[in-house]
Amino acid sequence: MKEKLFGKTLIELTEIVLDFGLPKFTARQIADWIYKKNISSIYDMSNLSKKSRELLNSSYTIGLTSPISVQVSDDGTKKYLFDIENRGSVESAFIPESKRNTLCVSSQVGCKMRCLFCMTGRQGFKANLTAGDILNQVRSIPEWKSLTNLVYMGMGEPMDNLEEVMKSLEILTSDWGMGWSKKKITVSTIGIVPAMKVFLEKSECHLAVSLHTPFESERKLLMPVSHVHTIQDILNEIKKHDLGRQRRISFEYIVFNGINDTPKHVKELSRILNGINCRINLIRFHEIPKTPLKGTDELRLQQFRESLNAKGIVTTIRASRGQDIDAACGLLSTKEQKNETGSVQSSKGFQL
Repeated sequence: MKEKLFGKTLIELTEIVLDFGLPKFTARQIADWIYKKNISSIYDMSNLSKKSRELLNSSYTIGLTSPISVQVSDDGTKKYLFDIENRGSVESAFIPESKRNTLCVSSQVGCKMRCLFCMTGRQGFKANLTAGDILNQVRSIPEWKSLTNLVYMGMGEPMDNLEEVMKSLEILTSDWGMGWSKKKITVSTIGIVPAMKVFLEKSECHLAVSLHTPFESERKLLMPVSHVHTIQDILNEIKKHDLGRQRRISFEYIVFNGINDTPKHVKELSRILNGINCRINLIRFHEIPKTPLKGTDELRLQQFRESLNAKGIVTTIRASRGQDIDAACGLLSTKEQKNETGSVQSSKGFQL
């Protein structure tokens, strides 16, 4: 099979053209074609000589792939499903709003982390996505030119695939690449501290940390990663970095009825986040099959937000989108997996 050009950095493209004996500047020409323009063939690169295009085409292809299906919600949200070359499938969600269009992308096929509330975790880990796989989710949807914001909050744990995620960010934000503003990109993590440290040092994109409770004992039950990387470890690492005003730290907080929505949680969140310039995004729980967890009711959710704001923590409630389709991350790809294998893992019991 031919190797894909899409997903290569400028350094990698330079190595390719030099190996073919082509001028070094050809690498920037190729990058311009594959990351900025709507082409489907190497032969569309009209400012390259015919010989250059033939040489490239002998070993390489552009490598873009279209989604295999799409679900469209009444509110305009679209959920795209992509096949990852016999490694499984991943989802991305296009979320249109009045002033921005956001795409939520995946970074892995399945996930190792097994968070209790996440459908993707039930699939188990299948594969890391390449930078090309990640960026293909951006480039291969019809709305790609209208996108204003990008979030790495889909399937998988981005910090568990750090090398390819960082490579995708380089392509996204470089002048030779897709030219995105770093301020328009947010990468999420459940808190893999060593990788988070590298990200905070080498990237200027925003960071979102999945917290979901301020109490370690509860978080260990919801998120097994807390047995290795504690809440305090995560917060200590964040505090080491001078993030400035242009970079945002947010804490994602799915609100579960009777589990993490009490006054004691407000008090403890206020204590542990003291001194960190951040915001909390409260998220309604999109229920998944065979789970003991339930989302909190709307009145309690509003009260929880107001209590946190009263403590001086900027807190918002993320709008729920795509409720009439497979909204929860992992549902669509799990259906695809179940169609292929006939089975999928269920969650274990849970009690606090």
